[in-house]
Amino acid sequence: MIEPIIVLVVLLGLIGIGAPIFLALGAAGMLGLYMARGAMALFFGPTSLFAQLNSFELLALPLFVLMGNFLSATPVGENLYRAAALWFSRIRGGLAVATVGASTMFGAVSGVSIAGVAAIGSIAVPQMLARGYSQRLAAGSVVSSGALAMLIPPSVPLIIYGSVSGVSVSDLFIGGIVPGLALAMTLAMYIWIRATLNPSEAPLEHSGPPDWRARFGSLAGLWHAAALVGVVLGVIYTGVATPSEAGAFGAIGAMALAGLVFRTLTMARLWQILASSARISGAILLIMGCARIFGDYLNLIRLPDAVSQALTQTGLPPFAILMMVMVALLILGMLVDAVSLIVVTTPILLPLIVTLGYDPLWFGIILVMNLEMAVITPPVGLNLYTLKAVAPVLPIETIIRSVVPFVILQFLVLTLFVLIPELALWLPGLMP
Repeated sequence: MIEPIIVLVVLLGLIGIGAPIFLALGAAGMLGLYMARGAMALFFGPTSLFAQLNSFELLALPLFVLMGNFLSATPVGENLYRAAALWFSRIRGGLAVATVGASTMFGAVSGVSIAGVAAIGSIAVPQMLARGYSQRLAAGSVVSSGALAMLIPPSVPLIIYGSVSGVSVSDLFIGGIVPGLALAMTLAMYIWIRATLNPSEAPLEHSGPPDWRARFGSLAGLWHAAALVGVVLGVIYTGVATPSEAGAFGAIGAMALAGLVFRTLTMARLWQILASSARISGAILLIMGCARIFGDYLNLIRLPDAVSQALTQTGLPPFAILMMVMVALLILGMLVDAVSLIVVTTPILLPLIVTLGYDPLWFGIILVMNLEMAVITPPVGLNLYTLKAVAPVLPIETIIRSVVPFVILQFLVLTLFVLIPELALWLPGLMP
């Protein structure tokens, strides 16, 4: 019984001294395998890593990262925000609502939350502060809505969960639409109510009839990217192409938009995009491979079965057990990055979820919804530090305090989808 404790101490110790997460997971996993199987660990470790990464569907991950980086090199983010600001300019808190709308649409372009925070935040925060918006409202709207990219397809966390769990990535993409839109609408409604009750946080600028020509004209710089994303997701949903094939088409199409339509793609920028995409994808895949080594050790000592058995024998109703799991994931998400958490916890928790009678597809959606809160909560909330980097005028303390009401809202929406699983499953159920 002492071996698992040693492995846990090694894992936490390496993380505590600042070791890369892949190294912590891989070293702890190999140590556990060695204590359990001796020299055979030298065979089990590489086999586990290769088994995790030897997946055709996993090709979608670097391809969608590449697609998002190409589109991030275009004025799409700026055009999205300007269009949204025009359409929402005449309601209280309109610029903050526009930020939510722009981040939601940009999430369908990038699939990475920090990309949305960087692209939209660098434009939205100066605009809101210049018009008298409070720092907390400006920061909270950007950080919280940027996390929507984790759920709205094409979503990198959903691809990772699909690879680990064996659930169809296409079904996960479809299942992420309704929760993603529900979260976006909830955030926008909260901003409107908050600004209406406290007008000093969001002064109203415009009066008189709206300029419909300017509104529709603002859409001219968006239709190319919107059409590309629509086609990419459409061929996935209709079954014409796999997510990996659609990702390849999307990456090529995004490169064509950046180079031929917007003409922002120089050779230097192309190399930068390719290098950045390789670094991001390589880091994620390396974490996934090493986390599989650690996960296989946990399976070897039958920890997932023990956790499932212990929780199901408590006599608590399934909802109570699920809420305990959600709170635990939220706390873990404050300490560990989302990729590692998905890869490590899924093999442990999925048997429990199936035992309780829930759908693995539904759990993938719920898991990513939970991790959306993790990326906006300290100390590992990457969205917080990304906004600080692109909007240095905002103190980090203000950014952290600004997310508190948004985290509460997201947890309430998460609870709704836990209580009523059909809300996340009805749209995938309509697909052939």
